[in-house]
Amino acid sequence: MIRMRTDFFAESLGMGTSMVVLMPQAASGIGMEGADGGQAPGDAVPVLYLLHGLSDDCTIWERRTSIERYATEKGIAVVMPEVRRSFYCDEEAGEKYWTFVVEELPELVARTFHVSTAREDTFVAGLSMGGFGAFKLALNHPDRFAAAASLSGAIDLLSMDLSARDAALAPRIWGDRDLAGTTDDLLGLVGSVDPQSLPALFLDCGTEDGLLEQNRRFIDAAEQHSVDLTSRLRPGDHAWEFWDQGIQDVLDWLPIRG
Repeated sequence: MIRMRTDFFAESLGMGTSMVVLMPQAASGIGMEGADGGQAPGDAVPVLYLLHGLSDDCTIWERRTSIERYATEKGIAVVMPEVRRSFYCDEEAGEKYWTFVVEELPELVARTFHVSTAREDTFVAGLSMGGFGAFKLALNHPDRFAAAASLSGAIDLLSMDLSARDAALAPRIWGDRDLAGTTDDLLGLVGSVDPQSLPALFLDCGTEDGLLEQNRRFIDAAEQHSVDLTSRLRPGDHAWEFWDQGIQDVLDWLPIRG
């Protein structure tokens, strides 16, 4: 696996930012038998956009899990972008991270790396705030992704009081906007999007996690509106031990062609 920390200027943000990219490599080291995913030499490879949480950055998945090893076994590229504490939104008093993730990032990745741009080869996953981001992308742009996974996702913003953690966070991102019916109202989107148009969805949350109840509400909303959702609520907290196992299971679940 080739690992790159890439620094670049993002037009949508008006500033420099970073991402970490893992690309499959034909050669394998000791104890690292790679998979080619069924691609012929020179073929573009499938790609997973892997999103970080509120307190983390684009390096965290590497530092807390063995994502490089797991991706090597699947023959899949992994793109881990930096979005700071944006909740994957165009911030009211800040940067346009939603525009960056939706428009500029995939274009930059396609121009720079030999990854497939086909829907059937494109996936997104994330934890906590990144779980929200993954489902936000899947529900707002279902034509772009074959599958999306949320691990311990903060996926019901309308029920959350973010001021207890950071009083300035919500005003900076959303101002005084009512989120009901917007691109950030994931439970509302579940009820309004054509279920047949959606990518495969996977939800994983710990039964000791503080976000458990909102994940249960998402499961109920998906069932009510006939949205195909693979979900599991298993013992665990909002912790990396849980997500390290979870991302392995997500990679096993993804419909990677091969």
